[in-house]
Amino acid sequence: MRLRRKALPFIDTLDSFCLDADKVSIIESTRGYREKLLELIAASTKRIYMTALYLQDDAAGQEVLTAIYEAKQKHPEMDVKIFVDFSRAQRGLMGYPESIGNVRLYREYAAKYEHPVEVFGVPVKGREVLGVLHLKGFVFDNTLLYSGASLNDVYLQREERYRIDRYHVIENKELADSMVGFMKNYLAKAPAVKSLNDENVPSKKQLKPAIKSFKKNLRHGHYRVKTSKHELKDGQVSATPLLGFGRGRNPLNRTIYEMVKNTEDTITIFTPYFNLPAKVSNAVRRILKRGKTVNIVVGDKVANDFYIPEEKDFNKVGIVPYVYEYNLRRFVKRNQRFINDDRLNIYLWCHDDNSFHLKGMSCDDQLYLLTGHNINPRAWSLDLENGILIKDPNRLLKDAFASELKHILAHTKRVEHFEQIETINDYPEAAKKLMKNVKRAKLDSILNRLL
Repeated sequence: MRLRRKALPFIDTLDSFCLDADKVSIIESTRGYREKLLELIAASTKRIYMTALYLQDDAAGQEVLTAIYEAKQKHPEMDVKIFVDFSRAQRGLMGYPESIGNVRLYREYAAKYEHPVEVFGVPVKGREVLGVLHLKGFVFDNTLLYSGASLNDVYLQREERYRIDRYHVIENKELADSMVGFMKNYLAKAPAVKSLNDENVPSKKQLKPAIKSFKKNLRHGHYRVKTSKHELKDGQVSATPLLGFGRGRNPLNRTIYEMVKNTEDTITIFTPYFNLPAKVSNAVRRILKRGKTVNIVVGDKVANDFYIPEEKDFNKVGIVPYVYEYNLRRFVKRNQRFINDDRLNIYLWCHDDNSFHLKGMSCDDQLYLLTGHNINPRAWSLDLENGILIKDPNRLLKDAFASELKHILAHTKRVEHFEQIETINDYPEAAKKLMKNVKRAKLDSILNRLL
């Protein structure tokens, strides 16, 4: 009888680029991220490709866009393209008065410079609540600056207040080419993707057929990776760009799941909004039962970017942090025995009035996922996501990532018991009333899929 050959784990089948480990570096501060971003823009001569949820019309956004325009004027032949979410760019901030959004800034700059820079709006879904552009990554010539951060005053810490994220720099032409290739082929060429520099941008209703076709193409989208068949040389690691779009088994989702499922010793998960997809949550529980260690770093509710302090007027958007905290308390209560055994470590991040936006995973000091994926149901099935998987079998980057984690944990406290986490009855009156209404109407399950 012929024995069936055991299939390789999905991660082991992924094509990848080989690169020197010393070409991967980590920035550990928000101000350092801003300085590096501006440095890379100024040094660029051939191409600048950027994709982010938004480039805000504020001091930081203006500083970044000014730097990009000045670089373009110095090198008019330079290929410069910026991609932001179509809807997010054309509205004001949630909970604030209505405005035309960030497009005002883009049009003002296009009008005053000789060589304009096109800012494209990417309409991932017909309605913003059902999905947005959540791709990350800035390419400057042959350098990739990868972070979950968008571009505004708090992400770039223009003043004292900041929103902490993770910031990684990878110098590799092949990886940079792959990232740019996707933006060129799947975004810039798509009829649904429009320049926001123009005054007369079609509405999503007008773009409906184009958006439908765009979504279909994205479901089959991928980053091109030319694999070297040779093993890693001394001093090398590998990097794989991953796309995540659509429910279920897209490459990014599969990688997240398999990193958890196949943990041999320890996995660390960063998520700003605690709402693990059921498949990931179940995999976490299974490896805990097998004696593995799971570290989860999550923002305290007061470090959530939607948190509204008690002294300010409460509105419905302010319910978001309380929904996530409710999820966290329920998870901790269910897994209290693993916390007692020091197998499950949940760290709550809180530092003054700053906010928390970390994403990604580290597994067994050998696998590192850099991503903007929030590891929640919305990212799992609605938004357009991406990530970079770094494989480091010789643990060349272990010290660098350990230093990053130490820096992050400096402003955290470990949850020892579920009773440390507030209940609905502990909340301010406005939040308590709204949370009770949400629970009574059984809307929390719907919110968890969309938030």
